[in-house]
Amino acid sequence: MPVGAIALSLVVLLARNADAFSPLQHRHCNGVRTVGAGDRRRAHPMPLAVAADDSERRDSISKLTGAAAAVAGAAAGISSLPSEALAEDAESKLIEFTVDSLDGGGSGKFVVKTRPDWAPLGAARFTELVDQGFWEDTRFFRVIPGFIAQFGINGDPKVQSTWRTRSLKDDPVKVPNSRGTLVFATSGPNTRTTQLFINFSDRNSFLDGQGFSPFGEVVSGMDVVDKLYGGYGEGAPSGKGPNQGLIQKSGNEYLKSGYPLLSYISKVAVK
Repeated sequence: MPVGAIALSLVVLLARNADAFSPLQHRHCNGVRTVGAGDRRRAHPMPLAVAADDSERRDSISKLTGAAAAVAGAAAGISSLPSEALAEDAESKLIEFTVDSLDGGGSGKFVVKTRPDWAPLGAARFTELVDQGFWEDTRFFRVIPGFIAQFGINGDPKVQSTWRTRSLKDDPVKVPNSRGTLVFATSGPNTRTTQLFINFSDRNSFLDGQGFSPFGEVVSGMDVVDKLYGGYGEGAPSGKGPNQGLIQKSGNEYLKSGYPLLSYISKVAVK
């Protein structure tokens, strides 16, 4: 059977069974994956990347369709996605972030070192986003002291929409989720796109078993990261913080009007 026909058949089969394959249906509550009640570890909501329209079934079908297309492409000899190609022979990079609107006012800088030896695909995607100027004016929309600082939804919805279906394969977890490590948020297996978080605590190693793979670390300026504004707390609907779906829909227009104190990235430079 021709490759195209096989891929089309796979799409139809997966679409018919989307409910069974949806990664958002495993211990999720309103789009937030949580630690089970019987779990002895600290019961924080997971660093989840929520779909813009919160439509789990439609988003799952889209991802499965993309997966089928990728299978067909591989069979036909089509090259890998840019981030996967960039991961080969990658070297560590030092990237400096300038952040404005810190808690208490003022600005500061922190430096991230990418670690492709830990997670080559994640490090390559992060570097790709740096090269494309993705991070400028991006806000830390979910800051939970003692847990994580989450960011990575572009302030321009048109820009963000171009990345929504560009999911990465998961990197194996090689190092623990310790203080200062950078990790991609997910909505299930193989769903990393642009959302990241910085770990505040060494106690976050319970995320290792959830598949959250660090790809970099803050090597200077962690004191600045500690000052990211966290007064809004957990995101909606479980908290009073920003709603991820509305950020993706309306971008910084939504955040500036409803959450004006959020810390944001004003400049990024490769050192």
